[in-house]
Amino acid sequence: MTAKARTFITVRAFVLCDAREHHTGHGVPHGLLTQRRKDRVHSRQHTEHFMGYAPQMRHPVFFPAALSVLIVATAPAQKSYVAPFANSPVVVDGNLNDAAWHSAPWSDDFVDIEGSVRPAPRFRTRVKMAWDDEYLYIGAELQEPHIWATLRQRDTVIFYDNDFEVFIDPNGDTDEYYEFEMNAFNTVWDLFLDKPYRFKGKADNSWNIAGLKTAVQIHGTINNPADVDSGWTVEIAMPWKALGEFAHMPAPPLNHNVWRINFSRVEWTTDIVDGWYRKVKGKPEDNWVWSPQGVVDMHWPEMWGFVRFEGHPGQR
Repeated sequence: MTAKARTFITVRAFVLCDAREHHTGHGVPHGLLTQRRKDRVHSRQHTEHFMGYAPQMRHPVFFPAALSVLIVATAPAQKSYVAPFANSPVVVDGNLNDAAWHSAPWSDDFVDIEGSVRPAPRFRTRVKMAWDDEYLYIGAELQEPHIWATLRQRDTVIFYDNDFEVFIDPNGDTDEYYEFEMNAFNTVWDLFLDKPYRFKGKADNSWNIAGLKTAVQIHGTINNPADVDSGWTVEIAMPWKALGEFAHMPAPPLNHNVWRINFSRVEWTTDIVDGWYRKVKGKPEDNWVWSPQGVVDMHWPEMWGFVRFEGHPGQR
């Protein structure tokens, strides 16, 4: 592969309106993409390059100019992570204390979804990853002084609570990708999207990660405004058999394979009213991510991070 083929630049321009949707971080399909600042218009220029791998994009690069002129801006650089092979069992209990986790480094702390142009998150979030022949393992640590949750039914809209989210595009072509969300009650929402909403993608909420294992550990108490908590940890095991359904890549991966993955945390600002947590009226949620998107929309897979799999003892 030539250097020209390995590294390339895509420019995307899109128009943002000033009528904010309820949860723009998830790219709601029923309106124009929105942003925190009125009449703000972005274009994105970025180079995708991690360890010599960059998949070719297949979508048109421009949205119709409907509300304002286009302004060229540089997007944040995507993050990268090397996921080690787990040479010992991982017990999914939310504790992240198995030996396999000791060799998995913590990621950089999460940042605002737009990147450094926005204030740093109020609370720390970080992740680590590992893998073996059966599962992709994800562990996350979320600082939180007041842990709360309300949703208990699977496949409800989990981001109405504070949550932790995973987005996976195995072959990096920006089509056919997975979304996963969970709250502090360990209630999950898993879905499959054929393409991003801005290209009229459709979410399949009936799709489940068959064989999924998840756990949460609460470091404090949940739904108790009278005390101060330290946070919660999550542990996830996603079977390769399920992730391989639309991967168009080996699943489990081979050493040196790279998948596009990102993580998000939705955090609502609350007050304590009559002994319960109440969202502050008129204040949108915060969206904190591992690899900055440059826009308040997780459904730009080309902006997700690069995760390289290494260390399988049976492979070179």
